[in-house]
Order: sequence, then structure tokens, then C-alpha cells
Amino acid sequence: MSHDVEDPAAGIEAPHLDFEGTTPYEDYVQADVLTHLQHPLSEDPGEMVFLVTTQVMELWFTVIVHEWETAAKSLRQDDLPGALAALKRSTYELQSLNASWEPLAHLTPAQFNSYRSALGDGSGFQSAMYRRMEFLLGEKSASMLVPHRGAPRVHDELEKALHEPSLYDEVLRYLARRGEAVPQEVLTRDVSQLYRPNPEVEAVWAGAYARPAAGAGGGTGESDVVRLGEALTEVAELVWRWRNDHLVATRRAMGSKVGTGGSAGVAWLEKRAAKNVFPELWTARSHV
Repeated sequence: MSHDVEDPAAGIEAPHLDFEGTTPYEDYVQADVLTHLQHPLSEDPGEMVFLVTTQVMELWFTVIVHEWETAAKSLRQDDLPGALAALKRSTYELQSLNASWEPLAHLTPAQFNSYRSALGDGSGFQSAMYRRMEFLLGEKSASMLVPHRGAPRVHDELEKALHEPSLYDEVLRYLARRGEAVPQEVLTRDVSQLYRPNPEVEAVWAGAYARPAAGAGGGTGESDVVRLGEALTEVAELVWRWRNDHLVATRRAMGSKVGTGGSAGVAWLEKRAAKNVFPELWTARSHV
């Protein structure tokens, strides 16, 4: 999409400039809405950067949730190509999300403290859309709905996501329908609870990675299960990088002080960064 205006004198037809109402671009993108959502609470010029960056992160959360919900729906329909396409798109979006840390990654403590008080009790921990991302990864917790009791629509959306199968739940159900030995207790588990690693699921992944798959010309190639496993591993790695980038940026800006919103700050982020998404995909590699 071009943002340039050609020189009429050059003999090139200029774009339409006269519209009766708002421009079609504005109608579609809602740029005027987006660019007037920033309301800094301090006089520090750095707060604008912090505010816009976190808003951009929220938009990326929204897109990634859409992709993972699309992948989960495709798996329910046994549409592996559709699921793989959505997962691949989400890796590009995760890379862009992770790059959003760059404007904040080099803040000194003094720079962060100059507007930190504007956050009050606010914290990224309270992001409802990020919580939906976590729920899709199997990181379920009913207590995470509590901060949103005052926003009925948001609370209802989160509660719905809590009780729906996660992306990983749909992956394991798909594998079971393909004949993989996913244990029944995993397939019938309470999906509103935190997913916990299962040694039999680990064995499923290890077996899939160890099996040769027939390829073109009688050679070997990746099986559908391995293709799905690798797509999920790519997502998991980028989520891990997101958590670690968050940890490093916070450590640089505020050291080991208590985080905004009353969290343990760096200590909390270290605990989160140590957890693997889709855990059996990582541990299975030791047995191949």
C-alpha cells in the first residue's frame, strides 16, 4: 500500500485526493482512532514510547490469538495444512512482537523511573489478551480471571477461553484420531486446568520423530506428525524468547525491585522464562 504522492508534472496519474467523507484508508484502518489512544500521565517524553510500544504489543497479541484459534479450529476439522499455515503466520507475528521490546530494552533505571509512577498498579500481567495467549498454550488458571471482574465483556471472553481446549489439547486430540497412542486421561482431562507433562505423550512425540517417513522417490521425509511438531516447536521457541526478552528488559530497567502491580518483578519473570511451552516436544528429543 503506497503512502507516496506522485508528481502530476511527471505525467503519472495522481491518486484520488478528494473524498466526501473520511478517506477509504481511514475507514478501513481506523488510523485516527489508533493515533489518538495515547494519553501520557507524566511530562517525561519517554512515556510516549512506553505507551505506544505496549499498545503495539496488545495488537500483536490480538493477531496471534486469532492465528492460534484458527490453527485449533483447523485441527478440529483434521485440516493439517490450514493449521500449519496459521502456525507459520504466527511465527512471523511472534518475531515482530518480540522485536517490540527493542525500544524498551535499553532503558536505564533513571529513565524508567521518570515515568514509572504513571503506571500506578498497572502491569502487563493484567493484559487480558496476553492471558488468552497463555490459555491457548495450555497455561490455564481460573485465578487469572479475577483482575477482570470489573470488565464483564473481557471477563466473559476469558472465562470462555478458560473452558475451551487449548491449542495443544487440539493437537493431542488430532494425533489420537490419527492413531497415535495419546493416553485417554489426557484426551478427557479438565481443559480448564493447567496442562501438565505426560510421559506417554512424550513417547508419542519421540516415536514420531524416530520413525522414518516415506518421501518422494522412495526416500525419507518428514511425517505429518513431525511437521506439526516442528511448527509447534518454532512457536514454543519464540514464546520462550519473548519471556526472556521481557526478563532482560525488566532486569535492565529496574533490577530486582518489586514489579508494577505488586508482582515479584524479575523473580516472577525468571520463573516464567524457565517453563517450556508444549513440554513433551522438548523432552522427547532426548529419546530419539
